[in-house]
Amino acid sequence: MNQLFELGNQYAAKSDWRDFALTKICLFSLGVIAGTCIDPQKKKCARIMAAGAFGATYIILMKKVYEIVKGMMEKR
Repeated sequence: MNQLFELGNQYAAKSDWRDFALTKICLFSLGVIAGTCIDPQKKKCARIMAAGAFGATYIILMKKVYEIVKGMMEKR
């Protein structure tokens, strides 16, 4: 498992914003494909779970962005 995390760290270090944008588009497309395969009766539950996952990850990501912006403002 540690090797997998090391691979991810090296990939991130060697990537720029374009690589991350492509990764996000790829994962979004996979999500759309998976979403079209969900039984209509279970879509509400899937939407709630997806919204929860989005909210949790968004908060974590934006916390990091906030810290970067704060650091940039302090340098000025």
